[in-house]
Amino acid sequence: MQRWMIGNVNITRIIEQEDTSMRAEVILPEATRENVLPIEWLKPHFIDKHGDLITSIYSLLVQSGNKRIVIDTCVGNDKLRGVPMWNKLQGAFLDEIAAAGFPRESVDYVVCTHLHQDHVGWNTMLVDNEWVPTFPNARYMFSKKDWEWLDREPVTFLGDYAGDSVRPVIEAGLTELFEPDRALTSELSLVSTPGHSPGHISVSIQSRGESAMVTGDLIHHPCQIAQPQWTSPFDYDQAQSLKTRLEFLEHHCDEDTLVIGTHFPTPTAGLIVRDGAVYRFKLNLADS
Repeated sequence: MQRWMIGNVNITRIIEQEDTSMRAEVILPEATRENVLPIEWLKPHFIDKHGDLITSIYSLLVQSGNKRIVIDTCVGNDKLRGVPMWNKLQGAFLDEIAAAGFPRESVDYVVCTHLHQDHVGWNTMLVDNEWVPTFPNARYMFSKKDWEWLDREPVTFLGDYAGDSVRPVIEAGLTELFEPDRALTSELSLVSTPGHSPGHISVSIQSRGESAMVTGDLIHHPCQIAQPQWTSPFDYDQAQSLKTRLEFLEHHCDEDTLVIGTHFPTPTAGLIVRDGAVYRFKLNLADS
């Protein structure tokens, strides 16, 4: 379990999966072994000795003032999924967040950076063969643009995750369909970073002169910091995704904003620094 303090804001990372099971040819076709092995700073945390990408699926538990916030809710248990390693999982997520001091009833907000199946799964849980909201006292924050897109195309080749992980929350009346930029607390804002999905957002945290950014999927893997032109087939708009990524890297390079990559494996967080004509990721190991 990793923790960071950004000023007065406490952040805890709860991992659902972390391994090399997501193949480069699926998520980043240009990130072949031959292309990533020469990027020395990716070793040993972000690629294995063969050059296979290490990725992670996790949630962040954020305490900002008296508000408890969950950012992204992984794949979830019992979900019928087209990706074999995500199908009908039986993980200990609820026990782990409770052990971290975040019992599900205590959560005030659930923020989904975007409405893809590996970011919405624990929005709901299976109770008596029905999908019910996992966080019954929370306000679920969904980008309005993302929901309008998903509502039009609810069944993808990955399955009807809208039906089991998004729509039940909306039908329960627990959702706010927001337009970025949206301040959630005095320390935490939801900012527009479109491209991977129509209404994709990142989470900006600022407290007592310190700052962090939770990326969402504007960057899938640290190799895209060195090679930002590598795009994912899962990007809704690849040209916009590249534009957003380049703007993000340029804006945050050589400053003290801690970047927490939403699919970055342990140690997950670091700084964007200039590396010749491109960028690299300088790890923050102090709080890992």
